[in-house]
Amino acid sequence: MKQAVLRWAGTLALAACVALFFALRVPHGVSALKDKHRQILHLEQENADLAKDNAAKRDRIRKLRDSRSEQELEVRKRLKLQREGETSILPDPGKK
Repeated sequence: MKQAVLRWAGTLALAACVALFFALRVPHGVSALKDKHRQILHLEQENADLAKDNAAKRDRIRKLRDSRSEQELEVRKRLKLQREGETSILPDPGKK
């Protein structure tokens, strides 16, 4: 009886060692798990940045929809228009 228990414990310990060896050495082991974790963190950060950008764009759209002065500024900026009596200073295209 005692030998059977020792044999069973030895087999169990050997199986645990083999499983640990494969978990540490095979390509899909712990190193792959760490790489996946790193990728997840990177993608979560990227998602957070994109969510911030989306919120800023939604806010900008709301301002343009609700504010006549914002609309006018955007049109003037895109079409490079100015009011009478205004002065514009343009950078020299040759200098960087």
